[in-house]
Amino acid sequence: MAMGHYRLEGGFGPIIVGFLIMAVGFSLGPTTGYAMNPARDLGPRIMHALLPIKNKGTSGWGYAWIPATGSIVGAVIAGLLYQWMLTLH
Repeated sequence: MAMGHYRLEGGFGPIIVGFLIMAVGFSLGPTTGYAMNPARDLGPRIMHALLPIKNKGTSGWGYAWIPATGSIVGAVIAGLLYQWMLTLH
C-alpha cells in the first residue's frame, strides 16, 4: 500500500476492506453481531421495541446513538488523518 492518490494493483482493495471489517467484527462485536451500519442497527431495534414478544428484554436505546455518531466521527477523523498524512508525504 502506498500513501497518496494511488490505486492498489491487482484489485486487492475489496479484499483488504473485507478483512478489516471481519477483524473489527471478530474483535469488538458481541456474539449477536455488531453495529457498523446505523441503518442496519435501527430497523431491528425499532421492530424489537414494537413487537409484542413475551418476556423480551429492552431494545437497548441507550446504545442506539453510538452507531450513528460513531460512523460520522470516525469518518471525520479518518479524513483529517488522511489529509495530515498527505502533508507529511
